[in-house]
Amino acid sequence: MDAIARLQRATDGLFPSLLGIRFLEASAEGVRAEMTVRDELCTVPGIAHGGTIMAFADTLGAAATVLNLPPGATTTTIESKTNFFAPATAGSRVIGECTALHRGRRTMVWQTRVTREDGKLVALVIQTQIVLEGQD
Repeated sequence: MDAIARLQRATDGLFPSLLGIRFLEASAEGVRAEMTVRDELCTVPGIAHGGTIMAFADTLGAAATVLNLPPGATTTTIESKTNFFAPATAGSRVIGECTALHRGRRTMVWQTRVTREDGKLVALVIQTQIVLEGQD
């Protein structure tokens, strides 16, 4: 099973599928995915809730970490920082591109750029994932 199918299957029925995340590219170097901004993911009428964008980016960083884990290990986010630049509106599609800043044995740091379809930067997220050994 390729990495995209593996990630999509692993998130079926879970929070990422509730958000409607669709993985487009996936490798040990990073993950690219898309999400349609639905009304129920918005706050001020027609504008994506900040938590929606943050959860989207967090999912990508976690997914990228999973593709780098040794057998038997798991991961969780231990730090995340988001800067918002532009709104994403209901009905639009956002694209997330997550790339590695650091892939270590104990922690991994990822940067996710969330953009609108017109290329405008919506948010920049940097997160740290811890590698939890032997967590079955």
